[in-house]
Amino acid sequence: MRIPVPLNALRAFEAAARHLSIKDAALELAVTPSAVSHQLRTLEDLLGVELLRRVGGAVELTDAGIIFFNQAQQVV
Repeated sequence: MRIPVPLNALRAFEAAARHLSIKDAALELAVTPSAVSHQLRTLEDLLGVELLRRVGGAVELTDAGIIFFNQAQQVV
């Protein structure tokens, strides 16, 4: 089953996963870190899986996040 993923959420995830930082993703996307966090939460809720684990000021990919990141890079 395919789940329609909002493009902004996909872009936010791809940038955060690549930088391993919500702050750096926000700078790249010219939005606030809060906006990136909101998009990530929306995406995780939509998919029903945790993609990123927040660790202090950084993030790390979960196993599901690694798989999704590899797929997202082909789309974005």
